[in-house]
Amino acid sequence: MKKKRSSTLALGGALFAGALAACGPTEDGVRAESPPPPRVVGTVHVVRDTSVQAAFEAAGVAAPLRQATLSTKLMGTVTEVLVQEGDDVAAGQPLVRLDARDLTAKESQVAASVAEAEAVHQDAVVQAARIRALYTDSAATRAQLDAVETGLARAAAGLRAARASAAELGAVSSYAVIRAPFAGLVTRRFVDPGAFAAPGAPLVAVQDAARLRITATAAPDVVRGLRRGQSIDATIEGQPVRATVEGVVPAASGNVYTVNALVANPGRAILAGSAATLALPMAPRAALVVPAAAVRREGDLTGVTLRTASGDETRWVRLGRTAGAVVEVSAGLRAGDQVVVPAASAAPSPGADTLDWRE
Repeated sequence: MKKKRSSTLALGGALFAGALAACGPTEDGVRAESPPPPRVVGTVHVVRDTSVQAAFEAAGVAAPLRQATLSTKLMGTVTEVLVQEGDDVAAGQPLVRLDARDLTAKESQVAASVAEAEAVHQDAVVQAARIRALYTDSAATRAQLDAVETGLARAAAGLRAARASAAELGAVSSYAVIRAPFAGLVTRRFVDPGAFAAPGAPLVAVQDAARLRITATAAPDVVRGLRRGQSIDATIEGQPVRATVEGVVPAASGNVYTVNALVANPGRAILAGSAATLALPMAPRAALVVPAAAVRREGDLTGVTLRTASGDETRWVRLGRTAGAVVEVSAGLRAGDQVVVPAASAAPSPGADTLDWRE
């Protein structure tokens, strides 16, 4: 029994000595350490304090610059509706036609009246010329001359009245055909053939979304530096765009101002009525920024790869505005930190369990 206990103690001592040798100094007197964790392949960016242009995010709506609901001044039956909702139309294109047969009959009457007035006026001109010549030769009296001059004046007035009636009838007749006031898109069709159109009742709605107007409100100290024609940043449904300030006016109520800004919309790529935000510039301020390519996202979390003396680690951060290729970091980093921008070849391939790197 004693011999067996001695063997057990000897084996335990050998194991303890081996453990001390593994953790103790080497022959050179230096403690052996485990290798550092692998580092992310990429470019190191040193975070520094940067002066950024502060901006106030004013929410608004991107509405069409031009939109119109068309009606008529006539009362009559709709004979044709030449467009459907969603149709593209050119300026001046006919959209709706009304029954205008009574106007056609009146046009004939007015044309006859104009012809009669022209004949009377022409006869008055001839008579006036004859009497003037006779008066010059003392063959006509002053009373005859005054009478013929009065007749000429009345004939001229009658001709002008007949022509004015014809012009008025032409203007009224134009309301029998509803035309597009500008090139755009038909958004509403209110009537069908056979419907009765009354003065002022809506028939067709058209909008021109080639340019959009973003309308937002802000406090006076925010809009004080804005000028007409100034270019500012904006977003429409999350898509960054450039907007041009159209004007700044007092709002209808409250101590706020309304800012109108125009955005080009070629091809109507942006839908009218979309939610929009104007980035109204304010005084510059200090901030920390990192390359947008360094940001990694995992669900609702955003983070960066932080390089430290002990290796690379993930640091979750809170982001601010994005300006071009950089993004503001409002929390999680401090000046002097080193952030790794991963190389393109080191980016993980898309998959359900991979991180999503975005610029």
